[in-house]
Amino acid sequence: MAKEKIIIDTDPGIDDAVALAIAVFSDKLDVKLITTVAGNVALEKVTSNALKLLTFWNKKIPVAQGADRPFIEKFVDASHVHGQSGLAGFDFPEPDMSLLCSEHAVNKMRDVIMAEEKITLAAIGPLTNIALLFAMYPDVKPRISRLVMMGGSLTRGNRGVMSEFNFATDPHAAKMVFDSGVPLVMADLDVGRKAGIPGPDIEKIGTFGKTGAMLYALLKKYRSGTFESGLRMYDSCALAYILKPELFTSTRVFADIELSGTLTSGCSVVDLDGFLQKKANTTVFTDVDVPAFRSWFTEALSHCD
Repeated sequence: MAKEKIIIDTDPGIDDAVALAIAVFSDKLDVKLITTVAGNVALEKVTSNALKLLTFWNKKIPVAQGADRPFIEKFVDASHVHGQSGLAGFDFPEPDMSLLCSEHAVNKMRDVIMAEEKITLAAIGPLTNIALLFAMYPDVKPRISRLVMMGGSLTRGNRGVMSEFNFATDPHAAKMVFDSGVPLVMADLDVGRKAGIPGPDIEKIGTFGKTGAMLYALLKKYRSGTFESGLRMYDSCALAYILKPELFTSTRVFADIELSGTLTSGCSVVDLDGFLQKKANTTVFTDVDVPAFRSWFTEALSHCD
């Protein structure tokens, strides 16, 4: 069976590192390109983190650096969660700079997409690069089988009262993506909150060779206080949907991004009940089989060496 070709747009912090491990070691995915965007920490740091991870894994996947700030909003990172570097807590080797492309991420994405008949995009950071891609090169859209995003919420937020971090970091980019006409899948905050990985499972993952030890070190440094209640692996939910969609309950709805609300800017408005009477444009998660997700997650990380 042919592998699914995929581009991953990311802002590597702790959760992204876990999702990238699952993706690059999967026997079902052919990761053609990794692109970086300012998000969890600044662009130079997330790019360095992507290169460090690939060097650690000895994976020769090209990396292209993208947008260093949102379109309009002031850039605010999540270093209070991921640390100043995004991946502190483990001694990585010096990054292999030969993996870094000279082209901007948006130009490199277009080149890779146009060389394929169909390709999947996975966006596990703010959507600035993706919005720029669709604005500058609309000819790529027919070649994108789907865009799977970690972002948004059906209920409450984790950056604002109603806004999730990835979408709220660059809400204007998110709005452009939801207006793009590309098949969209939204791995939302609500399901990510349900799909927590309990402390004993994280301890077990720490025994899974060098990758398990590395991920455990990162998680232990910044998430040790939540081991008992379970660690939420939001970005991994997006990868889980690509690799094992039956883990999730989902529905097709109309969704959009609020830009003008004085208290709700950046909120994902998900019309579950059809009040807006608009054509569905997004598949959103409404539930997850938690025991099955935990089993899949642990199994996937056991093969990352």
